[in-house]
Amino acid sequence: MEYEPPKHAVSVSALVMNEKSEMLLLRTHWRSDTWEMPGGNVEVGEPLDEAVCREFLEETGIVIQPIGITGVYYNATKHVLSVVFKATYVRGEIRIQPEEIKEARYIQINESNIGQYITRPQQRSRTLDAMRAKCFVPYETWEINLGYNLLSRLDNE
Repeated sequence: MEYEPPKHAVSVSALVMNEKSEMLLLRTHWRSDTWEMPGGNVEVGEPLDEAVCREFLEETGIVIQPIGITGVYYNATKHVLSVVFKATYVRGEIRIQPEEIKEARYIQINESNIGQYITRPQQRSRTLDAMRAKCFVPYETWEINLGYNLLSRLDNE
């Protein structure tokens, strides 16, 4: 039997809150039954922190700065590894791509009302974990050719 390398997709999303402690959530056309954190698939060779910034900007028009990872999740059916970041708002106004995104807005979410907005259990657990996170998992991006070059690092400092 010949070795076949695993084929997994990697996705990223981010929890961003405004000054009123409302989180920016969106609904897509293909998952319009639930609200979720903005995000999407990582491109081949793309650092995760750059991917979450790119996806967030594409989906919402908002520029963010990741501050750490709040959780890592795996969809065993679709072979998707999902990494969730907490991030801060940098600049921009909500602007959506209507062919992909149905709606995006800031919503006041808490543990008692989350089920009214985030109806899918895997999205709900990711959001709750991100809301509750008091510290973050360190994340580094390295470029390794003839030497070792640290491109970026996120940690609790």
